[in-house]
Parts: sequence; C-alpha cells; structure tokens
Amino acid sequence: MQIYLNGSFVPPEQATVSVFDHGLLYGDGIFEGIRSYGSHVFLLDEHIERLYDSAKAINLAIPLTQAEMTRAVVETCRINNVRDGYIRLVITRGPGSLGLSPYRCKTPQVIIIADSIQLYPAECYEKGLKIVTVGTIRNAPEAINPRVKSLNYLNNIMAKIEAVNAGVEEALMLNQQGFVAEATGDNVFYVKGNRLATPHPTAGCLEGITRNAVMRIAAAAGMEVIEPTVSRYDLYTADEVFLTGSAAELIPVVEIDRRTIGTGLPGPKTLDLLARFKAFTLDPANGELIP
Repeated sequence: MQIYLNGSFVPPEQATVSVFDHGLLYGDGIFEGIRSYGSHVFLLDEHIERLYDSAKAINLAIPLTQAEMTRAVVETCRINNVRDGYIRLVITRGPGSLGLSPYRCKTPQVIIIADSIQLYPAECYEKGLKIVTVGTIRNAPEAINPRVKSLNYLNNIMAKIEAVNAGVEEALMLNQQGFVAEATGDNVFYVKGNRLATPHPTAGCLEGITRNAVMRIAAAAGMEVIEPTVSRYDLYTADEVFLTGSAAELIPVVEIDRRTIGTGLPGPKTLDLLARFKAFTLDPANGELIP
C-alpha cells in the first residue's frame, strides 16, 4: 500500500504527521469518505466540493486546487490498484503549538488512503439492522454545523459506544429538541406509502453524498421525497426504515428500540432503491475514471 502524503507516495510506516499537528491534538481538520466502483471514483466532484466547503467553514486553507485534489485521489487509487474500494481523504490544520490558536499552524497536511472497507457484516444487509436510540445527542448546529465533516467525531463515537454496549450495530441520535438527527455515521430515511422522508440538515445531520444521491434516485423512480422534522414516532410507525452512507451504502433497519419496523424484514421499497443505487454506482457517468 502507498499513502498519499503532501504530494508524495509513501508506505504506511512512513506516512506520519507531527505530534504537534492540530488534527491530532484537537481534531482540527476535515475529511471525506469516498467509494470507488467499477474503476471509477463515485461522485468525486460532490465529495471534493463538500471538502472545500468544510474547509472554508473552519477557515482552513487547503494547499491544492480542487482539480489538483481530484487528480491526487484518482492517482492514489491507480497506484494502489483500488478499483472497488474506499478512499479516506484527510486534511489536518498541520503542526502548530500546544495552544489552541490555529494561526500557528502554517502547513496543512493532505493525506489520502485507498483501501477496502466492510462497515457491517453481510447478514445485516440481508436481514436488516436492529438499532437503539441513545442518550448522546447530536452536536447542536449552533455549536459546530454538521455540514462540516470534521475530524472531531467524539460525539458520534460516544453514541457508537452506547450502541455496542446495548448489543446492536448502530445508534439513533436525536437533536437537542428530541427529534431525529442521524445515526452515528449514516443518514436515516423512512418510507410511508410512496413517500420517502429524511431529516433536513438543520436537524443536526450531515448532508450526506449518498443521502442526496438516494433522494435523486427515489424522485426519479416516482416517489415523493421530503425533508420534514422527524420524530421517533415517525420511524416506529413507518413501513420501512433504512440508513445511507458512503461506507454503509444503503442498509435496511428492521427494529428500533425493540419495535419491529414494518414486517420485520427489509421492505420492497428499500430493496428497490438498493438495486437502483447499485446500478447508479456502476454508471461511469457518476464518477471519475481510474486509468
């Protein structure tokens, strides 16, 4: 494996950053998780755009243009022969001092890793996930906007710990008002009749790239797609529930807080959207070709 580090490719043991890097000391940085399918990087333009929006929001100057970053991601996949895999793109503030001031960090670090990933066991996609609502609430948008995909994921990690301790794979996180925000690393959708609903980003969820793709796919399939305020009642009484994310893709949820969702099996709308999504990922028009 070769890691892209600030313009060079190095083996993992040489892919190091300073102990004074603010990404390590304070979680001061941003990242993207990106998939590649069938020799193209899926929706790379959208990921790059979100990365640079996140950087602008936290006043972080990325030392590459968007075109240069795109080429770096594709080249990392090519060198590692990753055709169907996962790319982690990380930008840290860079080395500074032990103080909080970001203005002492003069050299942002650009790291790109291309490898494989399996977020959930295969049987979870076949039988569906069981999830629980946890006490850890989603960060308030007024504190740090969830549209910033930052390196500080402690909020989500604490929720994940609660889920694992409860014996399930994933957790449902609420916002400060008690409404549904997202899962620990995925967006939440529910189906009611021919309507597909997911919380609006202002509820405290990340505006996921896969989320947005699924919404477009569902609308093209004739479903009504909305972004309402979502309560747990809406999920408990839904016909179907599923999660989406770059790593998770689209995964059914069959139980929430010991309440069976629908029939207790992955529903027909979910399975149809999953099939449409898989076809969408394999369309070369939806990504950057890996030479």
